[in-house]
Amino acid sequence: MSLTRRDFARQSALTGAGVALAGSAGALASAPNALAATDTDHTAAAGHPGDASHTPAAAGHQGVGYGPLLPDPHGLLALPAGFKYRVITYSGRTRLESGEITPSNHDGTAAFCGPRGSTLLVNNHELKGPRSDWQHPVPLTEGLVYDPAASGGCTVVEVRPGGHVAEWVGIAGTSINCAGGTTPWGTWLTGEETEDQAGQNGMTKDHGYVFEVDPADRRANRAPKPVKAFGRYAHEAVVIDPRRGHAYLTEDASGPNGLLFRWTPPAGFRHGRGRLRTLADDAGVLQAFKCFDSKGKFVDDLSRATKTGTVYGVDWVDVPDHDARTVPVRKQFTAGQVTRARKLEGMWWADGGTYIVSSYARDESPVQHDGAVWFYYPERRTLTLKVLLGVNPAPSADGAFDGPDNITVSPYGGLVIAEDGEGVQHLFGATDSGRTYPIARNELNIGTEDEPEYSEFTGVTFSPDGHTLYANIQTPGIMLAITGPWKRHKR
Repeated sequence: MSLTRRDFARQSALTGAGVALAGSAGALASAPNALAATDTDHTAAAGHPGDASHTPAAAGHQGVGYGPLLPDPHGLLALPAGFKYRVITYSGRTRLESGEITPSNHDGTAAFCGPRGSTLLVNNHELKGPRSDWQHPVPLTEGLVYDPAASGGCTVVEVRPGGHVAEWVGIAGTSINCAGGTTPWGTWLTGEETEDQAGQNGMTKDHGYVFEVDPADRRANRAPKPVKAFGRYAHEAVVIDPRRGHAYLTEDASGPNGLLFRWTPPAGFRHGRGRLRTLADDAGVLQAFKCFDSKGKFVDDLSRATKTGTVYGVDWVDVPDHDARTVPVRKQFTAGQVTRARKLEGMWWADGGTYIVSSYARDESPVQHDGAVWFYYPERRTLTLKVLLGVNPAPSADGAFDGPDNITVSPYGGLVIAEDGEGVQHLFGATDSGRTYPIARNELNIGTEDEPEYSEFTGVTFSPDGHTLYANIQTPGIMLAITGPWKRHKR
């Protein structure tokens, strides 16, 4: 049923200020049901390579978060006092079970419970174009290849209780595997952030699809089959509504800006392991979002919202050609038909809905910003602005955050964000009331001394037991496990 502008305007008038969830401009206001927390009190000293730590010293920290980030003498990861990291995989250094080098360009990641107390992680590798362009593409493991010309894919990493790490290919021959997302039945959905068709950029098959990877069953990943029902476009993240069965998907594109999609399964379809493979290519209904404000006015672009707490009503518009045979999906709509946003990136399902990231907006958008996080609540079909980061005037200076990308909800309250901005790159958190704090800083300079450059963070996710925060440095491709005195945070 369509939520009309009149219905939303009437609902807004009846509920009044209660529609807008409180937030702090330029800061995160996180999950409404996040755990309350206490502040921490820690200090630090240095550690050693591969298992670097910042251990307690004399001084203490009072306030939100975990205190200042302490420089890493090994030049990799700055952390607060009491925290330590371990390198899990490192492209060019670590190897797969097959003996081949760990692929590069780590991106979206999720953690699952593995056998005998282990943790299984599925790790996207955002590699574009032909294999000859990359020193360490995803190996073409027999039976797991979609397009032998493509360089991307996923690896599965097993971290055992004793510390042993094993890694193998989950899928190969895909392209630009970016954010992705988990399913309620324990698998990983990896999307291709491309619109290349067979014959373009050296590809032998059409790309721009979502694929399912099962971390626990290697046999289930054989003969990869795209979930064409989800559409062909520049995929970023995907989440599944565990109650209704809808899939929500983001598109990272410009010219024009990308879209948020909803896929509704066909009548009688039941999700589960291996079920997506059984779908017909045109199964279900793929739709793009269309927003309007409390006065019933159509919203052409999400960047129009300039205050946290802004709430839009959402309607859904059918996609004419979800496989984009001749016209890209986002170009199949004329002005006034759908709402757009620049750099729609990470998503995470929690609190009965999905958090959605827009990394930034520039000249292509009505209003510029350096990051936004929205929350879509399906039951009411409302989209609420939870984050709005103003344009960072000095990205090379440590302090301000910009360019949110991958996102997760913390078991200790609030959100944890991977930064993909300009200049300095962080992992940072935020409390329910909107106070932000640093968790880590990338200190691996891949530029020069005169012109330093730091790669983005990706793949932020907690272990199933909540004790370890996993995250990646995308270039060259490093997976890190961060542990320490995690604490719940005050509001």
